[in-house]
Amino acid sequence: MLALAVLPLPALSAAGTSFSAERMLAHTKVLASDEFEGRAPGSAGEEKTVAYLTQEFKKLGLQPGNPDGTFVQAVPLVGITSRPTLSIEVGGETRTLKHVEEFVGPTSRITSHIEVKNSELIFVGYGIVAPEFGWDDYKDVDVRGKTIVMLINDPPVRDAATGTLDPQVFGGKAMTYYGRWTYKYEIAAAKGAAGCLIVHETEPAAYPWAVVTGSRSRENFELRTPDGNAGHAAMEGWLTYDAAKSIFAAAGQNYERLKKAAATREFRPVPLDARASLTIDSTLRDVNSRNVVAKLEGADPTLRHEYVVYSAHWDHLGRDASLAGDQIFNGALDNASGVAVLIELARAFAELPADQRAKRSILFLSVTAEEKGLLGSRYYAEHPLYPLTHTVANINMDGANTYGRTSDIAVVGLGASTLDDLGLAVAQAQGRQLTPEEHPEHGSYYRSDHFEFAKVGVPAFYPKAGRTYLDQPADFGEKLTQEYINKHYHKVSDEVQSDWTFEGAVQDAEFMFRVGLRVANDSGRPQWKSGSEFKARREAMLQSAGIN
Repeated sequence: MLALAVLPLPALSAAGTSFSAERMLAHTKVLASDEFEGRAPGSAGEEKTVAYLTQEFKKLGLQPGNPDGTFVQAVPLVGITSRPTLSIEVGGETRTLKHVEEFVGPTSRITSHIEVKNSELIFVGYGIVAPEFGWDDYKDVDVRGKTIVMLINDPPVRDAATGTLDPQVFGGKAMTYYGRWTYKYEIAAAKGAAGCLIVHETEPAAYPWAVVTGSRSRENFELRTPDGNAGHAAMEGWLTYDAAKSIFAAAGQNYERLKKAAATREFRPVPLDARASLTIDSTLRDVNSRNVVAKLEGADPTLRHEYVVYSAHWDHLGRDASLAGDQIFNGALDNASGVAVLIELARAFAELPADQRAKRSILFLSVTAEEKGLLGSRYYAEHPLYPLTHTVANINMDGANTYGRTSDIAVVGLGASTLDDLGLAVAQAQGRQLTPEEHPEHGSYYRSDHFEFAKVGVPAFYPKAGRTYLDQPADFGEKLTQEYINKHYHKVSDEVQSDWTFEGAVQDAEFMFRVGLRVANDSGRPQWKSGSEFKARREAMLQSAGIN
C-alpha cells in the first residue's frame, strides 16, 4: 500500500482560504441557543438540530450521505434513567450511601429492575489486565458475583533510575485505554463482577465530581442490543474519594497505602471484609436517534469510491428540570462550536472549482450520543454506510478555538499515523508548529469520536486548538483551558461568551481543510505507524478485502 507523500501544498482558490469566523459564530449561537434545549438525543432539541444540519447541508448543495437517499442514519438507542440504592455492610454496621453525594450508580443493562444482595466487596487496584506489560490486577482471584472497587486511570509506574513515569509501561505520562472508565467496566463484565465502582479523584480524572454526577446520574443511553447488555456488571458506578476512604477505613484498610501498592505488578486483590447490596430501578424508553451525514462525491472515477470522513458530535446534555434557575446545558464549546466548523468545512469543499475538487469523496458526519459514550460514532463504525476498507481517514473535531490565532496546533495522540506527517507539512505551510496535546494523562484520545474509527482500524486524526496565542502571555492558553474545565465543562454555563471571536477556529479550519484535501487527492493512503495498537487491525481488514 502506498503511503502518503509529503509534498508542497498547492495554491487554493478562495473557497479554501476564506473561512468565516462570523459564520462559525452564527452557527454556534443557533445550536447552543435555549431553543435547542441542550441537544439531548431523543428530545425536541434533537429534532431541531437534525433539521438545522440537514437544511445547512442541502443549502451547500451536498448530496444525502446515506445511500438510502436521506441525510440521516438511524441510531437505535435505549434511554435508561436509573434510580440506584447502595449500602455497604462493614465494621459491624450497614452504611447507606447517598446517591449523587457519595456515589453514582447507573446501569447499562436494559431492564427495569436489578437487585444484588450481600455481594463481597473486593479492591482490585486499577482493575487492569495488560499482558504486554506483565500486568494482572486480578491474578487468580475469582470476582464472579462480587462487587469490585478500582482506581481511576492507569497505574503510575515509575522508572527506578529516574523516578519519573516509565514511558514503556502504560504510556508513561500519557493515558492508555486501560485507564479509561469504559475499559474498566468492560473488564469487570468479562470477569463476571456483579458491580463495579470506580473511585473518583479530581486531579487524575481531570474533571470534578460534578461532571460525573451531571453526566451519569441522569438519563443515560445504550445502543439497543439483542441481549439487553445482560453480560454487563449490574452497577457501573463511581464512589467519591471521601466515601471510598471511609469504607476502607471501616474495613480496617488504609486507602492510600493500598493505592500505592496497586501501582506495582505484585499487587493482588484485597477483600475488604465488607458486603455490598444494591438495587436499581430503571425507567426505559426507546430512542430513535440519528447521525446526520452529507456527501460530496469525489471527482475521480476510481477514487470517488473511497472516503475521507470529517466528524463532530452534535449532541450535548440537554435539560435538567431538577435544577433551580438555568436548566439547559447549552454545550456551546462542547460541541456546537465543532459542528459549526464542520459546516464551514463542508462549505469550503462544496465551493471548490471543478479543477480543484477532491478526488475521493468526502463525508461530513455529525454523530449523536457522544456524551453518552461515543454511541453514535460506535454505531457508524459497526454499521458503516460505506465500507471501512474504503474509508481512508477520519478527521475529528470536538470543540473549536473560539479565541485568537495561535502559533501552534495540537494533535491528540501525535505520532500514531502518517496523517501526523501530513499535518506537520500543513502546519509549517501556515507558519505554525504541530505539537502534542498538553495533557496526555487526561486520556483525550479515548474520549472523542475518532476513537471509534481507530478501534476498527481506520486511521484517525484529532487536532485541537493550540496553546501559544499570538500577542498573548505564554500561559494564556493554559488558563483558558483550566477555566473552561473548572467552570464550564458539562455545566449549564457552557454558553456562547461575549469575547469569542473564532479567529483561531478560522486558522484551524484551514488546517483541517488542507489535510483532508491532501488525503482525498493523494494516490496513497494514510497508515498507522509501527507500535500503534490499531495497525494490525487495519492491515488484517485490508488483507481480507484483497487491498494491498
